[in-house]
Amino acid sequence: MSNTNITTEEISAILPKVADTIADALGCDAADVKPDSSLIGDLGAESIDFLDIVFRLERAFKVKIPRGKIIEDARGTLAESEFESGGTLTPAGEQRLREFLSEVPGDRIKSPVKAAEIAKLFTVETFAKMVIRQQKATPAA
Repeated sequence: MSNTNITTEEISAILPKVADTIADALGCDAADVKPDSSLIGDLGAESIDFLDIVFRLERAFKVKIPRGKIIEDARGTLAESEFESGGTLTPAGEQRLREFLSEVPGDRIKSPVKAAEIAKLFTVETFAKMVIRQQKATPAA
C-alpha cells in the first residue's frame, strides 16, 4: 500500500471531531486537545485508552481500524528486521518513523527509539491521519 499523501485540508476537516472524540475518551477538556498534543505525555492517556479511542473513532467515522495499524503503517515497506532489531529501531526504521510521524516535533523522537515506546509519540494529528488513511483505503459503500 502506498503512503497516500494526506493534505492539511483533509486533516483540518476532521480534526475537530477527532479532538472531541479523544477528549470524550480521556475525560479531558476539548480545548486542551491540540493537533500536536501527545496523547500520553500531554493528555495522560495510557495504552489501554488507545483501544477506546480507536473504537470511538471507528464509530464516529464509520471506518475499521485494525489493531496495530499505526505501527504497521509506520514500518511501511521495511521488513520487520529492517525496522527494528532487539526492540530498538534501526537507523532506517527511525528515518521511516520520522517520515511517517511527520506531525510529531522532531525533538520528541530521541535516538535510540525503543519499539515499545513508539506509542508515546502519537499525537491527536496521528490519529486524524489514521482515520483519513482508513477512509481512503475503504471505498464508500
